[in-house]
Amino acid sequence: MSNEVKGLPAEELRAHFEPELLSFDTTESLDALEDKVVGQERAIDAIKFGMGMRESGYNIFIAGPSKAGLTYIAKTFIEDQAKQQPTPPDWCYVFNFKEQDKPKCLKVSAGRGKVLKKDMNEFIDTLQKKIPEVFDSDDYRAKEGEVHQAFEKMRREYIDELSQEAREQGFILQFSQVGMVIIPSNKEGEPMTQEDLRHLSEEERLFLRNKSDELHEKMKDAIKKIREAENEFKDKHAKLDNEIALFVVGQLMDSYEEKYQDDQEVLEYLKEAQEDILENIDDFKKKPEGAQQQPPGQPSGPFPVPPREANFRKYDVNVLIDNSETQGAPVIVESNPAYPNLFGSIERQAWFGALFTDHTMIKPGSLHKANGGYLVMKALDLLKWFISYEALKRALRDREIRIEDLGELYGIFSTRTIRPAPIPLDIKIVLTGDPYIYQLLYSYDDRFQKLFKVKAHMSDQMDKRDDKILECSRMIARYCRDHKLKHLDKTGVARVLEYSIEMTEDRDKLTLELGTIADLLRESNYFAGLDSSEVVQRRHVDEAIEKRKYRSNLLEERVKEIIEKDIIWVETTGEKVGQVNGLAVLMTSDYMFGRPNRITATVSVGREGTVSIDRESKMSGSTHTKGLMILSSLFRERFAHNKPISFSSSLCFEQSYGMIDGDSASSTEFYVLVSAMSEVPIKQGIAVTGSVSQKGEVQPIGGVNHKIKGFFDICKAKGLTGDQGVMIPSKNIRNLMLEQEVVDAVAEGKFHIWPVSTVEEGLKILTGLEAGTLQADGTYSEGSIYRKADDRLREISEIVRKFGKEDDNGKKSGDDDTAGGGCPHGGH
Repeated sequence: MSNEVKGLPAEELRAHFEPELLSFDTTESLDALEDKVVGQERAIDAIKFGMGMRESGYNIFIAGPSKAGLTYIAKTFIEDQAKQQPTPPDWCYVFNFKEQDKPKCLKVSAGRGKVLKKDMNEFIDTLQKKIPEVFDSDDYRAKEGEVHQAFEKMRREYIDELSQEAREQGFILQFSQVGMVIIPSNKEGEPMTQEDLRHLSEEERLFLRNKSDELHEKMKDAIKKIREAENEFKDKHAKLDNEIALFVVGQLMDSYEEKYQDDQEVLEYLKEAQEDILENIDDFKKKPEGAQQQPPGQPSGPFPVPPREANFRKYDVNVLIDNSETQGAPVIVESNPAYPNLFGSIERQAWFGALFTDHTMIKPGSLHKANGGYLVMKALDLLKWFISYEALKRALRDREIRIEDLGELYGIFSTRTIRPAPIPLDIKIVLTGDPYIYQLLYSYDDRFQKLFKVKAHMSDQMDKRDDKILECSRMIARYCRDHKLKHLDKTGVARVLEYSIEMTEDRDKLTLELGTIADLLRESNYFAGLDSSEVVQRRHVDEAIEKRKYRSNLLEERVKEIIEKDIIWVETTGEKVGQVNGLAVLMTSDYMFGRPNRITATVSVGREGTVSIDRESKMSGSTHTKGLMILSSLFRERFAHNKPISFSSSLCFEQSYGMIDGDSASSTEFYVLVSAMSEVPIKQGIAVTGSVSQKGEVQPIGGVNHKIKGFFDICKAKGLTGDQGVMIPSKNIRNLMLEQEVVDAVAEGKFHIWPVSTVEEGLKILTGLEAGTLQADGTYSEGSIYRKADDRLREISEIVRKFGKEDDNGKKSGDDDTAGGGCPHGGH
């Protein structure tokens, strides 16, 4: 097929990596890539800046495509950097001896939390053993006996003195269950009976009553003295117990105070614990009992009782965060940021049908684990938990972590619980997500702007330079080693790099969607295994790519089938006026492919201008409408330069039943409109894509490889004639990464790819005629397409003017139509 605008040679249709240019035989011989992140210099610089800024609000949002491995890159890079930072302290919750429902938090040096817990357990265990031994010793009993004997001696003296005086007065001092009683006695010294009292005279009874009253007063004084002596005894006994206990407790405590002399908070806690132990020393006097028996009626298995008796649980230390094995700052990835997972929880245990909790049942969340370091989350995961997102912003603002019962926090129920003291928060939050999510949050959440001031924008591609090619090869080698995959030979690496270019649709770029490349390596490894090959070769990578396509292209095959059967009508031979093959890209969730579409145009007498049937039926988007307006402007620029134009035309995507959007068909629509106007036929073996400017320039579009392949498959199914091909914008040459089948067909002259820069070049290829040159008299050169179209427009304008009717102002409607000819809105 001879055309002045020549088709592209096969060499320009695909970029090839020559395996011979690679400096290795297999990736096994390559050194491991030290940097785990490739081609993300801009984002890495932003992440380093965010990590270095310790001020509040400089949290990091890593924005980029989902398949770029955002979370992996964030975790691996930040982990490397965090190892050089100081390890944060441990955090413990302990009993608050002053406010029992508000556990205190202790900050201790990294690794000393579990040491403190062990020391407190040993301390209490030792006291439980030693204190009963001390209070059961002969020395203590002797001292206790002295105190008790002194009290008994004093008590006996008071009683004997009162008893002697009572006898002298003719009374007897007796003891009963209600206390001491003074009773009159007879001459024999025995208590008087009621009969004896009745035989006494009134004077004798009055005498005894007065004496009894005097003795009762003295008895009251004696009882008071005895009680004072008893209180003195208790004080001396308590003092003795306290001295003994303080000797035991203080002796043990001295070593712990010396051990934790650098942790002031721990020293204060130990002091409070010592005071509480001395106040409750009676709890320690009992010898420890054996293992607790399971109550009858309870299920077998672990019994939900406290590990210690309730009186001693309060001395347990709950090591909330243990950084003893942490190197540098912690980096935590939270994949499910529900409120309890993020902020921790307060657990409860069942004990004989009741629920109880204390400071030992406080559990940490991701914020606690990452405190002093970095917490990495996907933004979308966090936003799914609205409560977590709001609570996180509050925690970052207040710079503290509060562990709150979610039900009580939101008033769902009001069960009594503990309220742990908040822990100071020193953390960097790293969110990863799509740039669109970042934009939404930045625009509609004012607090997000203040909290996430660092945006690390990840690129989806990088320049194809020699050093980057080597880095990619080493990255492939590292991935194979890390995941125990077969290594690739140089042909396999070359094919993976070609696939990387295919993904970018730019010969000068390599993809950074590492997730997709990783999937390809795993799938290629599978097919190499089926082939019993020791290394992955090009044919294995090709098979993996083809099988991936085969798993997803059922819809594409169905579309091709109905086009081949002419159910959807696409012509690939002959010529027709007002009809051209346009190209579109259809997308499913995981696959995209090109589909040819017949576009037709009709022209008639009228003044409605250009009407898009798809637009009028509300089956096109705003970008498509913009393309129509541009081509209408171009049409006026070409033909309304020296006269008003009036016509009616319509454009339609035939047999299209879904939404149409994008401006990549605007040049195609211009061609078909000019064909319909000039009545010059268009070759149906040529498909067209490309947007158009108001100046007639054909502009680049996306999906060019899919569009070419889609039309090639239809031509191949209906029979390649050697005159078929696709016309693309010249600017899209750099995007060509066509499949080898198409390249081979072009090399054999069975198919063609024509690049064009202007619509005039395109008309020449589609019709075989010159578009035409504007001459000094305002007309186009004789025999050109533009001349035929211009003549037809003049005829239509004359007809409109001739048959125009007077309007209400007495003016012919056809006399005022200088702008009606190209408006896609119907000229209204």
